[in-house]
Amino acid sequence: MHGALFVAKTGLSAQDTQLKVISNNLANVSTVGFKKDRAVFEDLLYQVQRQPGADSAQGTQLPSGLQLGNGVRVVGTQKLFQAGEMQVTDEAFDIAINGRGFFQVSMPNGEIGYTRNGQFHLNSDNELVTVEGYLIEPAVTLPDEVQTFTVGVDGTVTAVVADSATPVDITQLEIATFINPAGLQAIGQNLFIETAASGVPEVAVPGEAGTGILRQGMLEASNVNSVEELVNMITTQRAYEINSKVISTADEMLSYVSQQL
Repeated sequence: MHGALFVAKTGLSAQDTQLKVISNNLANVSTVGFKKDRAVFEDLLYQVQRQPGADSAQGTQLPSGLQLGNGVRVVGTQKLFQAGEMQVTDEAFDIAINGRGFFQVSMPNGEIGYTRNGQFHLNSDNELVTVEGYLIEPAVTLPDEVQTFTVGVDGTVTAVVADSATPVDITQLEIATFINPAGLQAIGQNLFIETAASGVPEVAVPGEAGTGILRQGMLEASNVNSVEELVNMITTQRAYEINSKVISTADEMLSYVSQQL
């Protein structure tokens, strides 16, 4: 079998994965708080037929050897946590993090999830929840007959109820940060969970310990740049075509040999 066929096959597989990553980014261009991915590649094991630096004669060394690569593979995908644009919504339950950090979400299995999506809602118990109905942590329960609901930049939650002009303190929101947020595991529903690679969460009041501040009435948009992704798509398509051309060229060479012998 011609070695170029296998090498080109790995290239086709890698570019196919790259296109899937790009398509997922574009599909989530309007997802609140979404963080784009990028594929990470590495070259495969080399066949060393002549070792660089080996003696070619007495007192003479090879300046470069003969090393034949075996292709490429996708070794991972990396989440890029650059901030998305802040969009003003003027909705009281929309909260954006301006800076580092994640909202904490209490999931049904008892674990804590982490999200940048601050598009919250009220459930039937007057509790602040995500679009999936998961409670945020610490829980925010509004009093009955609430008139206005305010979240300060430091996470202080206050409300004014009917027949009262004095704001009532409800709770203090906290946000979590990670040493390596790219190590978080994405589980869908705009949620991440802690892993050994991300490190343990450090929970702090917004604006302290390097965390971002909160902005009520705003949402963080996806950080996907559509133009950049389209350019990446064109580059991926051309790379796929080139690897396909290698396969057809190797096939023609093998066909020529088989016909001539």
